[in-house]
Parts: sequence; C-alpha cells; structure tokens
Amino acid sequence: MDSNIGLVLEGGGMRGVFTSGVLDCFLDFGLSFSYVIGVSAGGSNGLSYASGQRGRARKCSIDVLRDRPYINLRYMFSQGCIMDYDFLFGDLPLRELPYNFSEYKKFINRGKYTLVATNCLTGAPEYFGSAKSEKDLLMKCRASCSMPFVSTITHIDNIPYLDGGISDPIPIRKAQSDGCAKNVVVLTRNRGYRKRGGYFLLPYLFYPKYPNLRETLSRKSKIYNEELQYAEECEENGSAILIRPLTPLHVGRFGRDIGSLESLYEEGYSCAKAKLAEIENF
Repeated sequence: MDSNIGLVLEGGGMRGVFTSGVLDCFLDFGLSFSYVIGVSAGGSNGLSYASGQRGRARKCSIDVLRDRPYINLRYMFSQGCIMDYDFLFGDLPLRELPYNFSEYKKFINRGKYTLVATNCLTGAPEYFGSAKSEKDLLMKCRASCSMPFVSTITHIDNIPYLDGGISDPIPIRKAQSDGCAKNVVVLTRNRGYRKRGGYFLLPYLFYPKYPNLRETLSRKSKIYNEELQYAEECEENGSAILIRPLTPLHVGRFGRDIGSLESLYEEGYSCAKAKLAEIENF
C-alpha cells in the first residue's frame, strides 16, 4: 500500500463492530496501511488491526459481551461509566484477550498510529502518537473512548481528556496534514446521515470547570456534520474512499443485541470486500 494513503477510523460506540468487520477483511486480504488514525471505538478496534490480531476486536465486542455483559447502568454507580472501563482497559487487553504490544511497536516502527482525544481544558482535539508502554497505550485509548456524560474524565499527565469524537470525529484533515494525500475512511453511519440537535444544559451540569469543553460540546453536531461533508467532498474529488453501512443501523452506541452486532460485523466485512479492488487501484 502506498505510504501516502492513510486509514481513518470513526468512532460510534458499539457501532464500531462495523469497523472491526472492515479491518478483519483488510487483514484477510493482506491490505496494510502505514498510517492509521482512530477515534474512540475506531481507535480501539484499530489497535487490533495494527497488531495483526485478526478477529480480536470482534471477540471483544461480541463474544466477550455475550459471556460478560460489560454494558450496564450499574457501572455508572460503581465507576461513573456506563461500560465497565476498568475491565475493557484492564483485565480484557492484559489477561483475557491479551493485546500484542510487541506487534504494535513493530507497526509504529514502520508507520504511525494516532489516537484522538479531546483536551477538556482547551476543548480542542489532541493527537496521541506512539505510546511509551502498554499501560500508556491503554490509558490513551481509554481517554479517546471516554464518552461525555456517561464516562468519567480520563487524566494523563494531570490533563483531563474525553472522547475524541467531541472535537474531531472524522480526522481526515489531520491525516492530510500528516502527509496522507489519499485516505480510506471507515464511517459507522449510512450515506445521508446527519446529526441533529445538540447539548444545552448538560455540559453546564456535568462540566462546570471546563468552559472550552462546554463550548465544543455545544457545537458537537455542527462539527460532525462539517467533517462528514468534507469527507464526502474528498470522495467526490477522488482523494478519499469511504466505507460505511449501506442502510440505517439497528445498533446504537450502547447496543447489546448479539444478533444485531453479528450482522453489523458481517456487513462491515462485506462492504470492505466490495471496495478491495478500488482501494488496491487507489
């Protein structure tokens, strides 16, 4: 794969199962990228791709969830998160389904992997490059995945962070500024989707100490729609290939129906497979 072609992975909570299907297809057909940038669930799923662990992201999102339901309101009381983040960024990647950190290090030695988070102090995106250790990598991934209102703030070097999807949900411009003239972008919403509405009182109630974060949250839908529009313009001018679900999803951000998740994974795989020839000729 041309080193000037980047892979951009949108988030979306459990909708990211679509992305895991796409990435497993890429691994099956030997499609490699030297530059990957991921947001939230996109970043988390992408780590299994970067480490060459085919099927790992699917197991985390489907098989593990079936046996150990880690999405539950009870975690809001015990951890302040709607998901069991202590498990998802602790026992799961360290012991139950070990993450191959040595392969990740090989990946970043020949390329670049970036996780996107939102700095709560500035309200702006922050881009985490190579990690110093496995613990550092998992903490940065947790920061990127810390969804507003339903997750606690993640601190790294005493700086508070939340989900990268707040400030840069589809970071194709970042990929371009890093030298990727062309990009394959994996989205988790169907063509024609646009966000509606916004946050008004919630940011003031949840984040009284972070005025810049509140301002960014108030523009979250606008930011998303503008970035999606830009990605579609890149597709039209030939500088991007977009892979996304064909129809509106039946899986929400906190979806727990195993059958729906399996179907979404298979759709991701088939959508990627249909784009292989186009990507190889990109």
